[in-house]
Amino acid sequence: MIRIFIAIHLMFATLATQAQQVADFSLTNVITGSKVSLATYPSCSGVVIVFTSNACAYDEYYRDRIDALSKEFHDRVPVLLINSSVDQIESTDNMTRKAQQLGLTVPYLADKDQTVMQRFGATKTPQAFLLKNDGGNFSIVYRGAIDDNAQVKADVRHNYLKDAIEIMLTNQKIETSEVRPVGCSIRKK
Repeated sequence: MIRIFIAIHLMFATLATQAQQVADFSLTNVITGSKVSLATYPSCSGVVIVFTSNACAYDEYYRDRIDALSKEFHDRVPVLLINSSVDQIESTDNMTRKAQQLGLTVPYLADKDQTVMQRFGATKTPQAFLLKNDGGNFSIVYRGAIDDNAQVKADVRHNYLKDAIEIMLTNQKIETSEVRPVGCSIRKK
């Protein structure tokens, strides 16, 4: 009986530590009108995907931090912003206006059928996913919060996403692979 229990426990522990492979997708960048997919980044070490919105206050708190991450890792781990929210303020036209207002330089992708959101299991904005590129196969190696203090950048003690990126770039195992995100809920269609 104990052996069966141990075998089942080890099986679930192994499954829990395996990274979730992600199928490619193709979404429109509202800034340029071009299609963007994971295949767009064949030589990068990974990709950061942040589900975001035009109107959530938490997204506003994190805009500078996301921008700083995208600048620091831009050639090795590009950042993609995905908006899956379906409210009128989140329309593709309003996304384009918001991107212009903010001067966004990273792709801002529209996922209005919420296919990519559902595939990733995203529920909040902002919610981050770090994907590791292994020969064109992308796997989620971190998901969740960007850091531990949404409202006060100066009080951040744990930079979960940045730490995960740095650990991934050294080919080490990311011990903290999931942290509950804080933000606004994404309303499903």
